[in-house]
Amino acid sequence: MTLISIRDFRSNQGKYLALAARGESVILTSRSGNFKIVPVTEDDYLVSKKEFFARVDEARKEIAEGKGTLVSGKDALDSLLESL
Repeated sequence: MTLISIRDFRSNQGKYLALAARGESVILTSRSGNFKIVPVTEDDYLVSKKEFFARVDEARKEIAEGKGTLVSGKDALDSLLESL
């Protein structure tokens, strides 16, 4: 584990980001608290895979129940998207 100050991080960002990218724990200490620097992973974007597939399953269920909106053609799709 590497503990660094804000000042040290500003001076050596590349070094500490590379350490974090290699999986080493990098802790940034400041008056506001301590913060762990970690790389963003695939699961960090918008929603996790688990939540994404849960939403897809829910959407499929709604479509099966007739709650979906049928869109046929590009113009209809454009119109629907503009209305959102």
